[in-house]
Amino acid sequence: NNISEQEIRPSVVFRKVTNGFRSAWGAKVHAGYRSVTGTARLKGTTALNAVRALIDGSFAIA
Repeated sequence: NNISEQEIRPSVVFRKVTNGFRSAWGAKVHAGYRSVTGTARLKGTTALNAVRALIDGSFAIA
């Protein structure tokens, strides 16, 4: 598997286990959460710290 497939795998498993998202809003929220936590993992920090930084307004993707 390539890196792109590995990145989307948790979302695909979540979608299959929960029988999909019931709204477009739910899918967007999940995608945003996965984006923030995935970026945090690549930067070597925890998901909790990334979400805290996002709330504080200091989360930077670059």
